[in-house]
Amino acid sequence: MTALVELAGLTKHFPAKLAWPKQPGFHPWHAITRRSAVVQAVTEVSLEIVEGETLGLVGESGSGKSTLGRTLLRLEDPTAGSITFAGTPITALGQRALRPLRKQMQMIFQDPYASLDPRMTIGAAIAEPLEIHRLGTPREQVQKVRELLAKVGLREESSQRYPHELSGGQRQRVGIARALAVGPKFIVCDEPISALDVSIQAQIVNLLQDLQATEALTYLFISHDLQIVEHICDRVAVMYLGRIVELAQAPELYRAPQHPYTQALLTAVPRLGAAKRTRVVLQGDVPSPIDPPSGCAFHPRCPVKGKPKACFEQIPTLRVLGNGTRAACHVAA
Repeated sequence: MTALVELAGLTKHFPAKLAWPKQPGFHPWHAITRRSAVVQAVTEVSLEIVEGETLGLVGESGSGKSTLGRTLLRLEDPTAGSITFAGTPITALGQRALRPLRKQMQMIFQDPYASLDPRMTIGAAIAEPLEIHRLGTPREQVQKVRELLAKVGLREESSQRYPHELSGGQRQRVGIARALAVGPKFIVCDEPISALDVSIQAQIVNLLQDLQATEALTYLFISHDLQIVEHICDRVAVMYLGRIVELAQAPELYRAPQHPYTQALLTAVPRLGAAKRTRVVLQGDVPSPIDPPSGCAFHPRCPVKGKPKACFEQIPTLRVLGNGTRAACHVAA
């Protein structure tokens, strides 16, 4: 199988400013001295996304999932590491050189309303990528919009309406049509159903699966809904505080998770008609990405008893375990 996307040591850090603690004699009108800091959103992520698959990316809020998705599409410039798309290194490409590849890499956003211009009709919003990339004559673009609306299950008259006139599910269908307009190979789905009603979520998931089969698409599916991820994804990567801590085939990960963090996530998922897992409750909050713990970032919350010294001192690497799962853990076998 051919890797469509390859990441090697991908890192994205954001600069931040922190105020020093107030000193004795501090007055509100005094200038606040600030010190520089770095938000370590994504750190040294290495993985491959195989052509035609759906790779799930899960983790708690703030773990860096969306930042990873935006960075690998070059919507954010990486701090370090490399990105290869379809055999072409794109890490250092300028915007002009990157533009032809933009047609092959698209994104479906979490909030369909925020991703659409409220002043543009639906037809104009879907046609905009065609105009930017100069694909087809105006008449051909109008016909393409009709075809895309039909493909995502919307009526032709929807093209004359505005985003506020559509439901959340309909707006997300428009977002999907807009992503498909330029004929991409790879789509990052950034929590595409989290803002939708439960009754609509299944329809959007089924639509994404149907389109993957008919359009030969490859997905990175970012979500915090582990049940949906189990249903739609071929492989799953688990992210914690900016790092991948486990990567496995979906059936194997759900059957026998190896990393303590993955085990804790899965025990929180309700499962009907299956043997109940003993609930693992994590203590404390996710550490700050500005000042992550030394060693394994998960060790302050890890429920494993008698952790070895390495957990506190050494950052674990993502290694292959006996069952073929890859896990970044000093105690996983």
